[in-house]
Amino acid sequence: MKVAVLDRNGKDTGRKVDLSKDVFGIEPNNHAVYLDVKQYLANQRQGTHKAKEKSEITGSTRKLKKQKGTGTARAGSIKSGIFKGGGRFFGPRPRNYGFKLNKNLKRLARRSALSMKAQDKAIVVLEDFNMDTPKTKEFTVLLQSLGLENKKSLFVLGDSNNNVYLSSRNLQGTEVVNNSELSTYKIMNANSLVLFEGSLESIEENLSK
Repeated sequence: MKVAVLDRNGKDTGRKVDLSKDVFGIEPNNHAVYLDVKQYLANQRQGTHKAKEKSEITGSTRKLKKQKGTGTARAGSIKSGIFKGGGRFFGPRPRNYGFKLNKNLKRLARRSALSMKAQDKAIVVLEDFNMDTPKTKEFTVLLQSLGLENKKSLFVLGDSNNNVYLSSRNLQGTEVVNNSELSTYKIMNANSLVLFEGSLESIEENLSK
């Protein structure tokens, strides 16, 4: 699959790159994508929720009434969850929501996500460029040149480029990541995927294993 390489003004440079069929042209596996996205979202959860149970409530341990003969249910402690101010029954406890996925499945999920974007023609290849200083205005002009000012977009850098990252940080709906930070969730969450030319070799090398 050949894709034209654009410059920072959104114009065709006259060059084309060939996207690997093993990465951008497979039959997408929807379930693999689902599992990888689910794991990503699960890992974002803090899991610090906590409710006090009976043993953690401050209060008297005196038996409220005699065991038998009252005609009502037995009650041994004011800290019981059936009384106001008592502990909570089966309340939430701190936990880790993460779960394990095999590396091969995660690679399959990323290849599937990239293939979906390729099928939707939502991949743009941009020639590498540098910014002398962080300028949000320049990055906004870039988005307008590519027709992405009103769309969710994900820019994937080949090498770390701090000025490009800082220029995009204040823009809502736009995210800049290195190719090592690329995830299935971020690919699927973006309407358009903008790959810097230098990132293609690393992406294809990592996902072809």
